[in-house]
Amino acid sequence: MPVDLSAADALALRMTSLLLRPHPSTRPDSVAEVVEWFGAMQAQDLASGLWSLGARLPGRSVTDVQAALERREALRTWPMRGTVHLVPSADARWMLELTGVRSLAGAATRRAQLGLTEADADRAVDVLGSALAGGGRLTRAQCLATLRAAGLGTDGQRGYHLLWYASVRGVTCVAPNVGTDQTFALLDEWAPEPHRLERDEALAVLAHRYVRGHGPVTDREFAGWSGLTLTDARRGLAAADDALSTVRVDGTPMYVDAALADAPRTAPDDVLALPGFDEYLLGFRDRTLMLDPAHQAAVVPGNNGIFQATVVRAGRVVGVWKRKVGRTAVTVTIQPLTTLDVAAHARVEQALGRYADFLGLPARFDWLT
Repeated sequence: MPVDLSAADALALRMTSLLLRPHPSTRPDSVAEVVEWFGAMQAQDLASGLWSLGARLPGRSVTDVQAALERREALRTWPMRGTVHLVPSADARWMLELTGVRSLAGAATRRAQLGLTEADADRAVDVLGSALAGGGRLTRAQCLATLRAAGLGTDGQRGYHLLWYASVRGVTCVAPNVGTDQTFALLDEWAPEPHRLERDEALAVLAHRYVRGHGPVTDREFAGWSGLTLTDARRGLAAADDALSTVRVDGTPMYVDAALADAPRTAPDDVLALPGFDEYLLGFRDRTLMLDPAHQAAVVPGNNGIFQATVVRAGRVVGVWKRKVGRTAVTVTIQPLTTLDVAAHARVEQALGRYADFLGLPARFDWLT
């Protein structure tokens, strides 16, 4: 029989799954291990992606994380939902083949809107493949200039679409920045020894990693996160059954990693500073365990998909923050969404101080009322 959990129990387990609290059976200790734990991590905003890793690797600096990405412990591409994620380098190809291709279904419609043809897109793939061959890396601007030199339009959103298309087709990937410039490389050269999985095995691996890094979750949450059909999501969960446990959260069936079946369900009064684009919120469609619906507008102003960085207390969003990085300090502006006393203010500043330490800069705080 599935174990019955309260919403508070589920939130406690979810924070552990998200590696935001100590896990009873493991402690991923490298960029490669953290990214593999989740299967894929939101990374459309690079600065957010770096801190998502730093928040789960205490004591590491942004330089440490960047060096790990240069060592190819993970890479960025568009594996699902047309959104950039960090994925294990050796797993990028099978993930693109499993979930990335689903985003190609609407590509023809989008090309028509942009005035591009399928021949244009395929030519862009060939042009970029040739330009990057031999282990080269080109900045985004250089890639666009190369496409223009080949007679392909890159104005408006055309350039972005062609870069996206080449990556989803498994030809290119997003390599680490050079300075502030995004770069691209050939996927086959950046990850020359890819893991090869049969489709059912790939579904099972992805299902287990999603549940392990987010559970308790429903089958619909897995489908929404992965971009898979609900049928395929359920197929993957069934295939991963031995690694999962079933629970009921306020009567709703959910899955959790079997390693957490007997984990403590206490809710410590911890305070965290998380980036806006983090699996903590973006890993779920139903965020009510973590986010009061009354605070939705503050976290996602205008409901435009741009998430603000969050202050989290006992697993729940209690504020948002913005940072301005200068040469000598990082200035953090904090907007509380609930009442925080003086002691709580100090704890929030301590949590944000860990982010400043990650950057290697002193922090200055500006509280909004």
